[in-house]
Amino acid sequence: MSEFLPKEVREGLEKARKQDLQKKSRLRVKVGGHDFTILRYWDEGFALDVEDAPHLRGFVDVYDGGRHLSQCLIVASSEENGEMVYEFKRETLAADAPAVDYEIDANAPVGLIGRA
Repeated sequence: MSEFLPKEVREGLEKARKQDLQKKSRLRVKVGGHDFTILRYWDEGFALDVEDAPHLRGFVDVYDGGRHLSQCLIVASSEENGEMVYEFKRETLAADAPAVDYEIDANAPVGLIGRA
C-alpha cells in the first residue's frame, strides 16, 4: 500500500510516527550530560532516532521519567528504518536500597516502639 503513495507523503507519515513515539515515550538514555528519547525498548536493547543519536558505545543510564531503571553497557548494532539500534552487552537494574547479606524474616517487626 505504501508504495503507491508519493515519496513526500511517505516521509511525512514517517516523521509523524517518530514524533508520536517521542511524545509517548518516557524512557530516556542519559550519557555524558545528554538525554536521548528511546523510541523502542526490548529485553536485548533499544532504538533511538538516527537523526538525534550519535553512535553511542559504553556505559549509559536508562531512565523512566525521573526514575533510574538500569545502567547498561551498550554497542550500536545497526541502522533500520530511521532508527539506530543498540544492543545490551550487560544490563544492571538499579536498586533503591542497598543489598543485604542476610536473610530477612517475613515476620520481623518493621519498627520498635520505645518507652517514654
